[in-house]
Amino acid sequence: MPDGVLLAVATFLLLNVLVGLARVLAGPSTRHRLLGVILLGTTGTALLAVLAEATDVAALRDTALALVALAALVVVVRVRAEERGQ
Repeated sequence: MPDGVLLAVATFLLLNVLVGLARVLAGPSTRHRLLGVILLGTTGTALLAVLAEATDVAALRDTALALVALAALVVVVRVRAEERGQ
């Protein structure tokens, strides 16, 4: 894919991250904030993957994999905490 298209996609994803950050900051409840964090994790992963492809920097791809693993871990921890009633 041409670099211009990849950078346009990266810009769109960055805007999506900013909207997700607003959701995290303004969320009326913990569940809304958790959804915002999940959105930030998945969108941030997509953003890093697109930037890795556009710039040909493998470290960005590795960082994207680490970010998605951390986002999944946050979800598991939160669900387990809710099951225990915390």
